[in-house]
Amino acid sequence: MSLLCEVFRSSRKQEMYLYVDKARGLQAVPDKLLGQFGKPTSVMVLLLTPQIKLARADAATVISSIEAQGFYLQMSPIAPELAAREGTGG
Repeated sequence: MSLLCEVFRSSRKQEMYLYVDKARGLQAVPDKLLGQFGKPTSVMVLLLTPQIKLARADAATVISSIEAQGFYLQMSPIAPELAAREGTGG
């Protein structure tokens, strides 16, 4: 199982990336998400296989997400931590 993937960087949120099937591009990404993402800037194209090592994601999970919903959203590693603090008041 392999997938030619294009990765886009967000213009609005630091360290936020969208992984999509290169052949389909951004067409499967919901408009609401694109609105929050800002202007997507292509940063790389890579051939994903389950064995590839990615810095912040499991390649098999990325492939599975792209096949199921058309994209994989990688958020900043501090974003969930900040959201948890905001939810608890601080």
